[in-house]
Amino acid sequence: MAWSIRDIPDLSGRVFVVTGSNSGIGLEAADALAGAGAHVIMACRSAGKAKDAEARIRSHHPRAKIDVRSLDLSSLASIRAFADAITQEHPTIDVLVNNAGIMAIPRALTADGFEMQFGTNHLGHFALTGLLLPALARAKSARVVTVSSTVHRMGTLRFDDLMGERAYDKWSAYCQSKLANLSFTHELHRRLPKHHAAIASLSCHPGYAATNLQTVGPKIERSWTGRIFETGNTLVAQSAASGALPTLRAATDPNARSGDFYGPRGPLALWGAPVIEKPAARSRDEAVGKRLWERSMELTQVRYLEG
Repeated sequence: MAWSIRDIPDLSGRVFVVTGSNSGIGLEAADALAGAGAHVIMACRSAGKAKDAEARIRSHHPRAKIDVRSLDLSSLASIRAFADAITQEHPTIDVLVNNAGIMAIPRALTADGFEMQFGTNHLGHFALTGLLLPALARAKSARVVTVSSTVHRMGTLRFDDLMGERAYDKWSAYCQSKLANLSFTHELHRRLPKHHAAIASLSCHPGYAATNLQTVGPKIERSWTGRIFETGNTLVAQSAASGALPTLRAATDPNARSGDFYGPRGPLALWGAPVIEKPAARSRDEAVGKRLWERSMELTQVRYLEG
């Protein structure tokens, strides 16, 4: 039978951190996790939107255990402050869901001078994972789930111009960031057994789901292309709740294993029940994974799982 939300086991007593959980895939995942009894930490950039999201979840699950915390993945200072506060309150974390992301925006820089898409989608989550690793290591069995995209197959890690300083294309930058998410996932999977064998590294993608991810870029540019995405979201895309299923399966399925990559089983992996997929070979290249890891440590000054 197809895996569905009904297959999520009882999560009572387990702590989940979900980035970008104020809307879209992250909100739907947080809602389902809270409904299964998990203590969910909603890590969001917008406090107002996060409070609205929390209210929605509580309307579905009045006894939900939820904490809303501020996290801006485009700021290393914010990431460190979040990690310090959360690990003091929750010395043990069971699952980290690296979900937040931005897509195809005009070139901009993070607070630390990184290209915004690479800095937020990859470097922010790389740093957050490293800073939360001690708390994850205290769990009996922990997971790091990183959300990528089908467009990782079109991505190239341009080590000679990661920040798009010489040449920038918003879609190429997005594809690069999503390939980086998967390369990070696989390198984390390779490094964990030597240091923390009880932590698993998994990845997923939502297919084509109706969220506001597609419309942010056009709104910034005041572009007519936003209407195309809005039409696609209405006529073609699956719901955000369905798009969250690969994330939920990677995060909760007792049979999921480190290194697994989940996505919809339908045509072109755009929609359908979550199944294990085979990612692009370039995402599993060990030399590239090691190089990205080393460069990410240099850029963020968050060093972990070395040697």
